[in-house]
Amino acid sequence: MNTVCEESLRFAVLGPVRAWCGERELDLGSPQQRVVLAVLLLRRGRPVTVAELVDAVWGDRPPPSAVSVLRTYASRLRKVLEPGREAGESPRVVVSAADGYLARVPEHLVDLGVFEQRVAEARRLRAAGEVAAAAELLYAALEGWEGTALAGLPGPLAEAERSRLAEVRLTTLETRLDTDIQLGRHSEVIAALTALTVEHPLREGLRELLMLALYRSGRQAEALAAYRRIRSTMVAELGIEPGVSLRELHDRILTADPSLDLAAAQEASPQESLAVEQPARPAQLPADLAAFTGRQGELARIQALLPDEGELPSTVVISAIGGMAGIGKTTLAVHWAHRIADRYPDGQLYINLRGFDPSGSMVSPAEAIRIFLDALGVPAQRIPASPDAQAALYRSLLAGRRMLILLDNARDTEQVRPLLPGCPRCLVIVTSRSQLIGLIAGDGAHPLTLSALTPAEAHGFLLRRIGAARLAAEPQATDEIIAHCGRLPLALAIVAARAATHPGFPLEAIAKELRDTQGSLDAFAGGDLTTDVRAVFSWSYEALSAPAARLFHLLGLHRGPDISAPAAAALAGLPLRETRGLLTELTRAHLLTEHAPGRYTLHDLLRVYAAERVVTQEPPQERDRAVERLLCWYLHTADAAYTHLTPHRRRVPLEPLPPGCHPLAFTAHDQALKWCETERPNLVAAVHHAATSRRPGIAWRLTAALWGFFYLRSHLHDWLDTARMALDTARDAHDRTGEAWSLNDVAAALTAMRRFDEAIDRLRQAIVHCRELGDMYGRCQALGNLGNAYLQAGRLDKAVEYIRRALALHRINANTWGEGIALANLGDAYRRLGRFDEAIACLEQALIVLRASGNRWVEGVTLDILGTLQHRLNRHDDAIDHYHQALDAHRDIGNRRGEGQTLYHLGDVHLAAGEPEAAHTSWRQALAIVEELDHGPRPLAGLPLRPDAEEIRGKLHRLDERTPDTGPHPTTAGLELTPSPTHPTTTTTQPYRHRAEQPEHRPRP
Repeated sequence: MNTVCEESLRFAVLGPVRAWCGERELDLGSPQQRVVLAVLLLRRGRPVTVAELVDAVWGDRPPPSAVSVLRTYASRLRKVLEPGREAGESPRVVVSAADGYLARVPEHLVDLGVFEQRVAEARRLRAAGEVAAAAELLYAALEGWEGTALAGLPGPLAEAERSRLAEVRLTTLETRLDTDIQLGRHSEVIAALTALTVEHPLREGLRELLMLALYRSGRQAEALAAYRRIRSTMVAELGIEPGVSLRELHDRILTADPSLDLAAAQEASPQESLAVEQPARPAQLPADLAAFTGRQGELARIQALLPDEGELPSTVVISAIGGMAGIGKTTLAVHWAHRIADRYPDGQLYINLRGFDPSGSMVSPAEAIRIFLDALGVPAQRIPASPDAQAALYRSLLAGRRMLILLDNARDTEQVRPLLPGCPRCLVIVTSRSQLIGLIAGDGAHPLTLSALTPAEAHGFLLRRIGAARLAAEPQATDEIIAHCGRLPLALAIVAARAATHPGFPLEAIAKELRDTQGSLDAFAGGDLTTDVRAVFSWSYEALSAPAARLFHLLGLHRGPDISAPAAAALAGLPLRETRGLLTELTRAHLLTEHAPGRYTLHDLLRVYAAERVVTQEPPQERDRAVERLLCWYLHTADAAYTHLTPHRRRVPLEPLPPGCHPLAFTAHDQALKWCETERPNLVAAVHHAATSRRPGIAWRLTAALWGFFYLRSHLHDWLDTARMALDTARDAHDRTGEAWSLNDVAAALTAMRRFDEAIDRLRQAIVHCRELGDMYGRCQALGNLGNAYLQAGRLDKAVEYIRRALALHRINANTWGEGIALANLGDAYRRLGRFDEAIACLEQALIVLRASGNRWVEGVTLDILGTLQHRLNRHDDAIDHYHQALDAHRDIGNRRGEGQTLYHLGDVHLAAGEPEAAHTSWRQALAIVEELDHGPRPLAGLPLRPDAEEIRGKLHRLDERTPDTGPHPTTAGLELTPSPTHPTTTTTQPYRHRAEQPEHRPRP
C-alpha cells in the first residue's frame, strides 16, 4: 500500500473539512461524503453505526437508498485516503467495525486534537504560574482555526457540532484575552473585546474583561458605561440583574479599588506566585459495599447523565443524591463511583463534608479545598493564604483533567458551590439530606432523591445478609421486619446484623421485639431525622451489654470526626483491652463503624441518638468527668509527642491526670509525628471543646503542646485558629499565664504566615505579660521571637537589638541553651548586614555554647552559616570543612532538610574551588533529599523549600553540558555561584526555621 501517504495524512475540521497527504490536498468529494468523514474524526477512533451516520447526513428524512449511498461514501473515502491499498488488503484509516465504521487517525493529525492539546497545556502552564507561555499556546491554538468549524456541511449533527465548537472557541478566546490582561496587554485587547461584546451582548465574562481592560487603561468612565449597557440589556430582555461577579467588579471600579491595578493583581495571583507541580492522581473513594443490592432504577438514571463511553461531556456533570439520613445516599454514591471510576483516569477525590454533624464540626469550603489541594500534591508551603486564591488554584489544577469528585453529606449549596470544578471533563457527585435547590437551579445539578427500598429490594437486602433459607422458612416474619424497618437500608442493616449474629433466633422473635417497641418512636414523615430508625437503634442499644451500652452513649460526648480505641478508653475511664472488646461489640451490632484499623466513627443518626442517650443515662457530674478524661488524654498524649518533636523547648505546665486516663507514650520522633497527623482534626476539635466547655487551662495548654507539630507540618490555619481560640478563652477566664503562652503561640503562627506586623504586636504584648508575671523564661522567649520576627521581616537593626537583649537575659539567668541559639541568630543577622568579622565571632562563640549544652540541631545550622561566610570570603577549604561538620550534625539528629541545604552549599563551594566532580556529587545528593521532602513532610513554617529541585537540576544540567575544550574554567562557565538565598534561623522557641532572604551575590574567585 501507499504507506507514505497514510503516514503523512492530516485533517482539518476547524473550518471547512479538509485533508492532506503531505503538502497535497485531497479531494474529499461531496458535502455529504465530507459529513461522513467529519463524524468519524469527531468520534476519535470509536465506532459509529450506520444508523448514526444516516442520521448525521440526512437527519430524520433519509432517502430509501441511504444505507447503500453511505457505504459508497465510505468506499470512496478509503480510495482517497489510501490510494495505494492493494485489492484484498484491509483498510487502515476508515475501518469497518461491527455495524458501522471508525477512523484510525491519531489526535495529533487532526487540527481539533492539536487545538485541545494546546489548550490543555496552556491551562497547566497557567496553573504553574507560566502565564506568558500559556498565552503563546492559546494564540497558537486559536490560529489553527480557519473560520467556522465544519463550514459548508449539511445535516443536524454538523449544525450541533458547529454550535458546540463555536462555544469552545469563544471560551478559549476569553481565556486568551484574560491572560493578555493579566500580562498587562489591557490596551491591546480593548478593540477585540468591544467587537466581541457587540456580537455577544449577554455574555457577562466578555463584558467583565472589557471593563477591566478599560479601567486599567485609565478609562474608568467607559468601563462604568460598559456595565450600564449590559445591565440595561439584561433587565430589558431577560428581566434579571447581572451576576454577582460583574456587579462586584462594577462596585470595585466605582470605588477605584487598588486591588484592580495590574501590580496588585499580579502580586495576589496564585498562578503567578506559585510553582505547582503536576497534580497527583488521588484515589480517595471509600471501599465499595460487597453486599450492595437493589437501586437498579436509580443507578440507571444517574448512569444516563454521562455521555457515551469515550465521549467527553461539554459541561460539568453534577449529580445531587438526596434523601433522609440512613436512606443509603453514601452507599449508592460510592458504589456508582467505583463502577465508573475508570472513565476518570486522572483520579477521584472524596470528602465527608459533615454537613449535618451533631458536633457542629461541619467542613468549611475553605478547609475542603485545602484538603483537596493536599490530595492533588500541592505542598503546604505553596498553598496561598487567601481562601479565594486557594479556590482559584484548586480550579486551575482540575482544568483539563478528567476527575470524579464525591462530596458526601453536604449541608447546603453554599458549602458545595466553591468545590465545583470549572472544567467540563469532571463528574461531581453530591450527597445531602437537603434538596440543594440552589445547586439544581443555579449550577445545573441533576437531582436524584432516594426513597425507601421497594419491598423486593428490601427482601433482597435481607437475603444477602441473612440467607435465602431463613427468609423462605419465615416469609410472614420477614415481611413484618421489612415493614417495621420502613424499608430503610440502615435500619435493615442493624436488624440483619442482629439476625446474622444469632442464627438460632427465629425471625418471628425478632419481628416480635420490633412489634413490642412500636409506638415509642417518632414517625418518618416530613424527613425528620428522629424516625423509626430510633426504634431500631433503641432495640439494638438495649441488646448491648451494660458496659458496651455505656461506652456507646458516652461517645455522644466526643466532638471529633472519629475516635481511636485509646481515646475511647479514656472517655469511658476503662482499661484499653476492655475497651477494645466493647468497641468490637458495638461494631458488630452496626452501631459503630471501624473505618480504619483501630479508628471508629458513628453514623450521623447514631451520633444524635448517642448524644440523647447520654443525657438520660448519665448524671451531669459523670458527663463532666468523661469529657475531662478525654480532653486530658488528648492534652497529655500531645505533650508526650511534644517532647519528641521539640525535645529542648520549655515544657507546658500540666495538671495531674484524672483517674482512669492513660495517655500514650512514644519511643520515636516519627511515631509521635504520625499520631499528631492522624489525630489532627480531633486535636483541633478538642481545643474548641475545651474552650466552649469552660476549660481554658486545657485549651491553651493543648494548643501550646501542639506548637512543634503545627510548626513541623505547616498546618498554619489550624495553628492560628487554635491559638486564637486559646487566647480568647484565657482572656475570658482572666488566666494571665495562659494569655502569655497563647500570645506567644499566636505570634509564632503569624510569623510562620509572614504576617510580621501582627506577630510583632502580639510579641510585645507577651513581653509585658511575662514581665508582670515574673516569667523570665517566657520573657526571654518572647524577646528572641521578636528578634526573629524582625529578622524575617528584613528589619535587621531591630533584629539585632532584640536578639542582643534576649542574649543578655539568657546569660543573666545562666540559660546556656537559649544563649547558644541567640548567639547563632545574632551571627546570622550580622552576616546579612555584611558585618562578617562580628558574624564569625558570634557564630564561633555560639558553637562553643551549643556544644556544651548538647544542642546538635542548632550546632548543624550554625556550622552551615559559618561555611557560607567562609565561602563568601573565598576561604574554600575552611568552608568545605564547616559544611562537612554541619553534615555530621544534621545526620546525627536526622535533620534531612538541613542535610539537603548543606549539601547544596557544599556543591557551590566545590565548584568555586575548581572541583566540578565533587560539586556534581553534592548537588546530586541534595537533589535526592529535596525531592524526598517535596513528597513527604512539608517544609517548615509554610515557607518555600530552598533550594528547590528545579534550581538544583538547572545547576546539574549546566555542569553536565560542559566539556574540557568548550570554554573557561567551570567556576566561570555561566554557573550560578551565589549561595542559596535562604538560611535557617533559630530562636529560643524555634530551633530551626527556613526563612526567605534577599539574594546575595558572592564574588567570583
